[in-house]
Amino acid sequence: MDVLSLQTVASGAPITAVAGTFALFALFLSLTAHIAARNVLGDVEVKKAFAVGPVPAAIAVVFTAFELNSFLALGLAIAFDFGLVRFLYGRSNRLSAYVVFIHFVVSVILGVVLFGLAVILSTAPF
Repeated sequence: MDVLSLQTVASGAPITAVAGTFALFALFLSLTAHIAARNVLGDVEVKKAFAVGPVPAAIAVVFTAFELNSFLALGLAIAFDFGLVRFLYGRSNRLSAYVVFIHFVVSVILGVVLFGLAVILSTAPF
């Protein structure tokens, strides 16, 4: 049995739930990365954003599964996000940092809105 299996069994979450969480989070971060890059850089390819999103998602899932420091995970995710944006889009450090900042802001805002909508819908009487 691998380490991830042991970790998810101990916390009560099946591996499929962890994989689904990772996939949805990677899709969400890819979408917000494309929104950020498009707003800062103009017309950009969507496939580049799909290379950016999974890395911070993987960092978040691994650090959460192993109950590691979340601030370290955030710093590492932002650093890898910067590196990927810099490499894939081929822009200067300053412009890449601006894209990463906008990516962070868009992710937080859209995440809060979607979470709030989910909470409101979960309390609606049916």
